[in-house]
Amino acid sequence: MPHTFLLSGAVIGFVLCHLFVKSIFELSGVSRQFIKAEQRFPLELNISSWKTDEVAKQLFSKVRVLCWIMTQPQNLQKKTQHVRASWARHCNTVLYVSSETTDFPTVGLNVSEGRHNLYWKTIRAFQYIHTHHLHDAEWFLKADDDTFVVMENLRHLLCQYDPEKPVYLGHKFRVFIQQGYMSGGAGYVLSRAALQRFVQGFRSGQCQHFSSLEDMAMGKCMETMKVRAGDSRDEKERETFNPFPPTSHLLPPDNGKQSWGYSYYPTKKGPGCCSDYAISFHYISPIEMYVLQYYTYYLRAFGYKHRFNPVVSSNCTLKS
Repeated sequence: MPHTFLLSGAVIGFVLCHLFVKSIFELSGVSRQFIKAEQRFPLELNISSWKTDEVAKQLFSKVRVLCWIMTQPQNLQKKTQHVRASWARHCNTVLYVSSETTDFPTVGLNVSEGRHNLYWKTIRAFQYIHTHHLHDAEWFLKADDDTFVVMENLRHLLCQYDPEKPVYLGHKFRVFIQQGYMSGGAGYVLSRAALQRFVQGFRSGQCQHFSSLEDMAMGKCMETMKVRAGDSRDEKERETFNPFPPTSHLLPPDNGKQSWGYSYYPTKKGPGCCSDYAISFHYISPIEMYVLQYYTYYLRAFGYKHRFNPVVSSNCTLKS
């Protein structure tokens, strides 16, 4: 009887392992197919009366964003490759930050993996970027390997700010920190001046690693170094950075009660939850990365006039 159980366990284990490996290879194939398809059907964005993607191209040159993706060795094939195949290609510069250097490629930092080391990884990542990439961009975005970001919408927000002033933006939470702090999962972006102050805070001892809660501890350092926690909502006071998937923001919970109370500003459910120019969503699976990529850049409703046409300043449309 014990031998029967042992044999059965071995067979079940083999089947589960086979299915897991098979799913990884299938998703790898999906990422390659998606890139090839996008090459066959080039992206063209129609923005009001401007020529195709002219505004997006101008902003790509004017509002340079370095994206660094927090990941780990076991996630490179499960998650990170799908970030690389989808939205990360719209960054000006992208770094994949892990505990090990690989040919993915990843930037390996001298930090162990685990949730209790997330803030250490964040500190070391920004210090590395300050040393090696400070002048490669004006803005520096931190995102997780399960965050989806619409880079064009991020640049539309950032073009209204001066990167030489200390500010950081994201989905603002109201607890613990007086001025609020930005959700780590939704992603947050630092101006060059904010990055410089963050690094200076650790050099001077004004900032410390005092908590494993990465986003809250980051917010404490930002407040200490007098980096303003900006308001990233759109003109209609709808959130652009979102800490959950679209369904969690659009649909009310089954019990009808508000399930999230950390947000700095009042939250809404339904189509008014999020900006038409939403920037990010969190807890996005690999398959959902490609679905959101399609919805963002390809799906259009014929003959439909968009409900929201924000004022676009000359800073966002004219070349320097």
